[in-house]
Formats: sequence, C-alpha cells, structure tokens
Amino acid sequence: MKNYLAAIVLLLISSNYRAQDVTISGTIKDASNGEDLIGAAVLVKELPNVGALTNVYGFYSLTIPKGKYTVIYRYTGFSNQEFVLNLEKDTTINIELSDSDEVLGPLVIQGESENENISSTETSLIKLNPKDIEAVPVLFGEKDVLKTIALMPGVQSQGEGQAGFNVRGGSADQNLILLDGAPVYNASHLLGFFSVFNSDALKDVALYKGGIPAEYGGRISSVMDIVMKEGNTKRFGVSGGLGLISSRLTIESPIVKDKGSFILSGRRTYADIFTRLSSDEFIQNARLYFYDMNAKANYQIGEKDRVFVSGYFGRDRFGVDGFGFDWGNITTTARWNHIFNNKLFANTSFIYSDYDYDIEIGEDDEAFSFGSRIIDFNLKHDYQWYASDKHSLKFGVNAIYHTVKPGDVEASNADFISASNIEDRYGLESAVYIGDDIKINKRLNMMIGIRLSSFIALGEGNIYSYDAGGDVTDTTYYGKNESYANYIMPEPRAAVTYLLNETSSFKASYNRNAQYLHLLSNSTTSTPTDIWMLSSNNIKPQSSDQIALGYYKNFDKGYEISTEVYYKQMYNVIDYKTGADVNFNATVEGDLVYGDGRAYGIEMYAKKKKGPLTGWVSYTLSRTERQFDEINQNSWFPARQDRTHDVSIVALYKLNDRITFSANWIYYTGNAVTFPSGKYMLEGNLVNYYTERNGYRFPDYHRGDIGMTLYNKKTKTAKDPETGEDIEVERRWESNWNFSVYNVYGRENAYTISFRESETNPGTTEAVQLALFKQVPSITYNFKF
Repeated sequence: MKNYLAAIVLLLISSNYRAQDVTISGTIKDASNGEDLIGAAVLVKELPNVGALTNVYGFYSLTIPKGKYTVIYRYTGFSNQEFVLNLEKDTTINIELSDSDEVLGPLVIQGESENENISSTETSLIKLNPKDIEAVPVLFGEKDVLKTIALMPGVQSQGEGQAGFNVRGGSADQNLILLDGAPVYNASHLLGFFSVFNSDALKDVALYKGGIPAEYGGRISSVMDIVMKEGNTKRFGVSGGLGLISSRLTIESPIVKDKGSFILSGRRTYADIFTRLSSDEFIQNARLYFYDMNAKANYQIGEKDRVFVSGYFGRDRFGVDGFGFDWGNITTTARWNHIFNNKLFANTSFIYSDYDYDIEIGEDDEAFSFGSRIIDFNLKHDYQWYASDKHSLKFGVNAIYHTVKPGDVEASNADFISASNIEDRYGLESAVYIGDDIKINKRLNMMIGIRLSSFIALGEGNIYSYDAGGDVTDTTYYGKNESYANYIMPEPRAAVTYLLNETSSFKASYNRNAQYLHLLSNSTTSTPTDIWMLSSNNIKPQSSDQIALGYYKNFDKGYEISTEVYYKQMYNVIDYKTGADVNFNATVEGDLVYGDGRAYGIEMYAKKKKGPLTGWVSYTLSRTERQFDEINQNSWFPARQDRTHDVSIVALYKLNDRITFSANWIYYTGNAVTFPSGKYMLEGNLVNYYTERNGYRFPDYHRGDIGMTLYNKKTKTAKDPETGEDIEVERRWESNWNFSVYNVYGRENAYTISFRESETNPGTTEAVQLALFKQVPSITYNFKF
C-alpha cells in the first residue's frame, strides 16, 4: 500500500501539464485576525464557468489558459478584491479580505460564494458559521451549535435534556462528530442540556446528511466536521460572556505576527457554587457542574509548511448523597500541512481521542465505583490535487487503533464487593480512499469516489461464541494483537449536479457507508453511560445505502429554497432482546439481535439571508423503521427516533445597529416508545405486559422561544489629532446583552412518562408525565476587546 501511494504522489508531482495553461494558487485569510477563510471563491470575470474555492486551510488553486484576466476574490460578508493580471506563468497570490460595509442582516448561515449552493456537487450539506448564530434564543442563553443544527431539515434533536441528534432516521451513534479531525464520542454536557462545543472556539461547522465525500468514513448516518479557530495572528484579544449558570473566556494572540498564533477558550458552570448557599444540607452537598477547555496553536514554517496542535478537554461532575457520576472527553490533534507545488496540497494528522465515565455509589467502607472507556489513536495522510480546472482530486489513507474498556468495578472494601472488570477489546480500523470532483461541461458537475475500509478485531482476551438463544457455546483465548475477525467493506460514493440556469439546479447522490463501532443502550435516549462495542466474530459491521434527489433555487434579495427526497437502507442494525442487561455484562453479545432498517422522507427548506429580517423555515416529513426476526414477530416497527412531522421556524429582525430581535418555534411528532399494554399476576406479583415494540408515542412536542440582543455602541467620539475636530472612531471594547425566554408560552412537554397505581382509583394504572421546563428566562453579557 505504501509503495502504491508513493507511486501516485510521484506521478502527480511529475505530471506534464498543457503548456498553454497557468496556475494561480495561494491562501485567503481574514484581514482582521489572520484566520483562514473556508469556502472563499476565486472567480475569473472573462471565464464565467471557471472558479475555485478555498479548502479548510484557506488554500486555493486555479488552472486557466495563459492570458489577461480580471480575477475576483470573494467571501460572503467581506469586501471583494479584484486584480487585472497578465498571466504568462504560474503565480502565487495570497489575499486578505476585509469585512464588508454592506449590511447583510444579523444572520448569514453560509460563508460561500453566491450561488455556490446551486453549482457545487455537495448535496445534503448544512454549513454553519458559529459567529452568525449568536442571536438564536437557546436554553440559559448558552449558544449551542448542536441545538441550532437540530433546527435544520432532516436533523432531529433527541429531545429536551438531550444533546444528541438523529439524521435521516439514524441513531445518535451513527453520526460521526469530528473536532479538528478527532472523534467526539459523547457531545453532551450537564446530562444533555448543553453540548461540549463552545461556540467561541469554533470557526466552521459542516454536517453531511448524504452525499458524504470519500474522505469520511466510520458511521452510516452522517458526518459533522467541526473546525476550531486558529487564533488571531494580528493582535492580542480577549472575549467572553457571563451568564446565569455559566461563564466563558477566550484568549487569542500572535506567537509571531502573521506567522503563528494560539487560542485558549474555557467555560464553566457554577450551579454548585449556589447550592452551597442553601440552608438544606442535602442541596449543600450536591455537585452539578461542567468545565471544558479548547486550545489550538499554529505556526507557518517557510512558505510551504504549516503545523497545528489543538486539543479539547472537558469534564462533567454530578454527585449527591452517596452517589457520584462524572464523564468527559479528551482529544488532541497534531497536524502538518505541506504544499508540494501549486497543484498538490498534503495534510498529515496524528489524532488521539479518549472518552470515559465513572459512577460512584456508597460511602466509606460500602463505596464502590464502575466505569467504561474508549481510546483511539488515529493516523491520517491526505492529499488534495488540483489537476486542472476540470478535476480536483482528494485521496489518502488512515488507520485507527481502538481500545474499548467495557467495564471496570473498584471497591473500597473487598469484603463488601469484589473488584472486577470486563476484558478490554481491541481493533484496527483502516481505509484508503480517492474522490474526484469533475466539471464535465457548463451545466453538469460530478463527484465520484470510493473508500475501501477494513476492520480487524484483535486480542488479547477470551472470545465467546453463542447459540441462537444467546448462550455461550465456546470460549477461545486469543493472544495480544492476534486477529479473530476480519471485515473489508467497499464504500462507493457519487453525486451529480445539473444546472438548469445560474440560479437553479437538480442534484442527486448515492453513498454507501460502513460502521465498525456500535453503541449499546437499553434506555429510550442516549445517555453518558451507554457502552461502545467493537465489531467482532458476533457483531457484524453496520452498513447503509442512501440515495437522495434535490432541487435548489436562489432568488433575488437573498431568498433561497430547496427540496430533497431520500431513501436509506440500513443493514446489521443492532438492538437488544427484551429484558437484556447491556451494562457490565461480559457476555452482552449474546443478548443482542441484528436486523435491518429503512428511512425515507422529504425535506423542504426556505431561507432569507439578506436584509433586516432574516431566518428560515424547515419541514421534514419522514418515516424510520426497523425489522428483526426476534422482535415484533419479524414485522417492521417504528424506530424510537421515528417522527412523522418536524417543523422549525427561525426569525431574526435587525431593528437598528444596536438592537436585534429573535424568535423560533418548533413542533414535532412525539417519539415512538414501548409502553405496557396491560398487567398480569405472576406468583402473586403484578407484572407489566408488553405487546409490540415502539407501538406507542409520546405526546407531540412544541415550543416557542424569544430573544433580544442589545449591542453597545461600536464607536465613540474623539478629537482628530490633526484638525482637532470631533470624529467617530471604533471602540476597542465591544459588548452586548442578550435576553431570552425559553419556552415562552410554558408548554409542558413530556420528558418521561411512567406508570403507577392510581391514588384516587386503586386497582387501576395511571400515566405520570414529567416535564423539565416551563418558561426559562436568561440574561448573558458578552464582551470582546
């Protein structure tokens, strides 16, 4: 494999290009802070169908015939730059774009060239710039990328009090969430009320619901690729916010001006500080808080090399009266960018990811704890080759070594409970991929690619075989790094865009994805205590095939609509047998069942992105089902994330330069759930009787939120040093106040529903609904200098 890749690289570097062509290449950055601009456009006025976009590191390359041209550099919200160039040889042009004086309104979701959503081959893609979602009202005033993503079509929040999300019928574990390339296995803080992503530290968010490029793999539902800021290369800066239950602070500064920088961003809740002031001893001893830290540094080594180091460190702690619970993520990414020439860009990354949780029960001599952990070491080597104005190729390899610790029990007193552990599991996941973005003619663009992935389950440990009833039939010991299961999965990808005209297009995509990691849960929603498992001799990889068709249209004055239909087939989907115990069970694989899934639906989206009033409306009509031989008599039944209707309306109104109003309204069909259908007596005990899986539903959910942001004046009056006249100059200190009300009309949405004997009518059963929130007002002060 190494020789094969080396041959490809040598071939690409030594390729002879047409003598009459020249290449313009370079980087495009934000002039105010030196951050790379992702998706900035390079256009040629004399060649209307020729252009290029910057990659995630701000690099672009455009090959055109020799001649004299007007080259335009453009990025939404920034002033254009134009150059008249007489191109006779390859040229490097590095550009810095400045903020535009044009008033675009408070929300611009996509930082891309005008009509790029029409012409690109990317389908089923959502892009978010965290800077542009500040005005969206959220719980406790804490900006949350995941909560905002869930307002988009095809994406469903798992529910109130849950930070997870479902995409096109997939479960939460079928989403690959990457932070600077590192997988994040649990994206929730505070038992799901917040996500782990501090928006102050983020630069770009892209969610692929379908048409997933070949460079991504490992999950069968979606990929969320989150890029952290690099830090200000121009000057030192501080920003932050003070809220009702949390505060955050970000520091960024040049290491060497215009060559390197760093950013540190931290956040912490302080509910535990207020509990200590309570007169109730139980509340005084309660612990409930989280903290996280994002850090990143980069440095330019010469003209062709740049290095990055980034990391995330986060922890949640909850404890009360002899019970403690904490969980957290650690990720680290070390990356090297190298430009071989004006057409070939390379990126090499070493990535570490560590997620664990620990539960403590009891006190003193009767205390014990148990927990679980997953650790990844990942090496990636990626290339991007701008072969010509018709072809842009990406190819590379990666290998991930997984270590899963399903469960460890520790006790303070061996006489009370014995320490034990479930054997660790190991696996090597690897892939090689290649993809080509092709411009066939003026109207037709295509992306084709293939990813060849593999997984090897490795010892050391005892490996079990099971019969049809789930009982162990054989136990075999495998030594360290000895293979006991192997899988190879080809994953073809394709997408086509046909331009009807400059402002409308049809798109179609197909992709196959494979997944070798699986999340085991017997609760109705994902929790931090769910257990990750590797594919094995018993657990086969999950896979999916998805097709999507879409129509996209842009209008004058910043209006945009799109409609997509999709169908997804899923294979080897995992569920548990009725009554199975998935926690700290060494033979849990015998309690699992394997089947198929399908999801299909239509997504409609309308957005206004310019002017004082901006926002969007999204609607999803969908169906998500599962089928298992052992469940529901082999009949298809709704998956627990099945929702027929899902509606989101978001509106933002910029009254003037200082005041912005915001509001959103959300409605969706209640999640499918399994409730008891009756009761019967068994040996003198009353036992619940269940019929079909997920045969009932929670009540429909709806909620409205409102908010207002008050910006302090951005300028102040000062004396002109030359004339002595009063002039307006920008303030170094910027700040704003954000006021919001979550669930403004007090809807009591069901968080849980339980059953008990009726207090007023003994002998009958009544349902009891628990709602988390009525109205929740919040106020946050944000600052920057």
